[in-house]
Amino acid sequence: MDSPAIALGCCFIAIGSLLKNLGFSIQESIFSTLLTYALPGSLVMAESLLVGASLVNIFLAVWLVNARLYPMTVSLMPLLMHESQPRWKYYLSCHFIAVSAWLIMKSNHEKIKKENRIDFWIGIGTATWSVAIIGTIIGFISSDYLNKDMMIGLAIVNPVYFMCMMVGAMKTIQVTLSVILGAILGPLFFFITPEWSILFGGFTAGTIAFFVGELNDK
Repeated sequence: MDSPAIALGCCFIAIGSLLKNLGFSIQESIFSTLLTYALPGSLVMAESLLVGASLVNIFLAVWLVNARLYPMTVSLMPLLMHESQPRWKYYLSCHFIAVSAWLIMKSNHEKIKKENRIDFWIGIGTATWSVAIIGTIIGFISSDYLNKDMMIGLAIVNPVYFMCMMVGAMKTIQVTLSVILGAILGPLFFFITPEWSILFGGFTAGTIAFFVGELNDK
C-alpha cells in the first residue's frame, strides 16, 4: 500500500496544532493549508511568524522552499499531457504537486492510458489535499492534548514515509545513487555549513547521479 494519506494527515495534525499555538484562528489555519498545502512551506511560514519576520520575508522564504516543486512539475507534466484533455485541468493540477503524490504518479503512469493520467493525478491530488485540510482541523482542535514530543513525532512521519518511498523507487542507477549519496553527503555537509547542508548535499548527490546515469546510458 503506497497511499500517503496517513503520513500526510499526521504531519498536518502537527501543523494545525502549531498554527493554533501561534495564535491563528481555525479559519486562518484551514486557509493556510488550502493555499500552501506543501508541508515545508507551512513550517517555514509558521517559524517565520514565530520569530517576527515581515510578510515580505515570509513570502520569499515560502517561495524559495516551494521552488523545489518546479522541477518535479516540469518532469511530471509531459507524462500527463494529452490533446483530448482541456488545458484548465493542467493549470489546476499543478497545485497538487507534492513529493509523495509525485512518486506515486511517476511509479504508476505507465499502467494508465495517457488520456486518463491527468484525471488520475487530480484524483490523487484532491484526496491528499483534503486529508491535509482535515488533518489541520484535527490538529487545531486537539492541540491542547498534544505536547511538544508528540508534535515532533507526528511531524517526522511524512519524511520517514517519503524516505521509504524513495528506497522502494530505487529501480534505476540515477535514483539509487541520488538516495545513497544524499544520505551520505547531507550529514557531511552539516559539519561544514549546517544551514545549507541539506541543499548542498541534495544538489551534489543529484548532480552526480544524473551524470553517472547519462554516462551509463551511453
